[in-house]
Amino acid sequence: MSRLSKVTLSAASMLMGALLLIPRLAAAETLVLGNEGVYPPFSVVASDGELTGFEPALAREMCKRMEVECEFVVMDFKALVPSILQGKFNILASQLSPTPERLEKLTYSTPIVYNPTTFVVRKGSDLTFTPEGLAGKNLKLGLQRGAASIPYVEKNFEGLFSPVLYDNPDQMRLDLLAGRIDLVFDSKINWTLELINKPDGKDYLLAGGDHWIGDPSIPENKRGYSWAVRKGDEAIVERMNVALAAIIEDCTYTKIRKEYLDITILAAEAACVDASN
Repeated sequence: MSRLSKVTLSAASMLMGALLLIPRLAAAETLVLGNEGVYPPFSVVASDGELTGFEPALAREMCKRMEVECEFVVMDFKALVPSILQGKFNILASQLSPTPERLEKLTYSTPIVYNPTTFVVRKGSDLTFTPEGLAGKNLKLGLQRGAASIPYVEKNFEGLFSPVLYDNPDQMRLDLLAGRIDLVFDSKINWTLELINKPDGKDYLLAGGDHWIGDPSIPENKRGYSWAVRKGDEAIVERMNVALAAIIEDCTYTKIRKEYLDITILAAEAACVDASN
C-alpha cells in the first residue's frame, strides 16, 4: 500500500471516529394519553374521528410546553385505570377523582377541574336524600362503570338504591329520559350543560347537594379532579405540573376553557377571570 493510501485511510478513520463522537439528535419523545372520549364538553370524538373537548385541548397545550409529542388512545372509562396500570399508555388524561384506592397505585397531577357529583332527578320527585327519606323506595340509580361514585354510593347510601351500571353518560341520559331509571349520580358540570340547560332537561333538576367522592382527608381548598400516571412515573407528573402551572398562570387555561365552558371550573383561574371582566 502506498504512503498516500495509508494517509487517506488514516484520515478516513479519524473522520469516522469524530462522527461517532458527535451526539445524535434525539428522536422526539412521545407520550401516549388515555381518554374516554364520551364526556362532553370535556372530551368527545368528533365526526371526523378527532378527539376534541376541553381536556384534549388542555393536554395538547401541556404537551407543547413539555416539548413532547402526544398521542391519544380512547377507551371506555372503566378500562382507563386498568389499562394505565398495565402500561398501555403513559398518562390518564381524563378527569379522575383521587380516591384512597387509586392513590395507592397512581400519582396525580395538580387538579385540572373541580366537578362535584350530584343527583339528577325528575321534577316533582320530592326526594329527601337521607336513609329515612330513601328507605323502601327501591329507586333505580344510574351510575357509570369504573367511576368512584359506585363505592361512594355503596358506603353512604348502602341498600337504598338499585344500581344500574352504564358505560357512558349518554346511555345513562337516554334511560333517564325514557323512564327506565329514576335518577343518576354523576358529575354536576356535565349534567348541567348536557341535560339541565337543554330543552330535554326541562323536567329535571339537580338534587341532594354537591358530593366530594375523592379521598375525604384531602382539605377542601385542595380538592379537584386530576390526570394521573403509574406509581414510579413521578418524573412525568413533575413535568406535567410545571407545564400546567404555567398554563394556568398565564391565563391560557382560561382561554381554552372558555372555548368549551362558560363557567369557572377551577379556583386557581380566578385571577384570570377577574382580569377579563
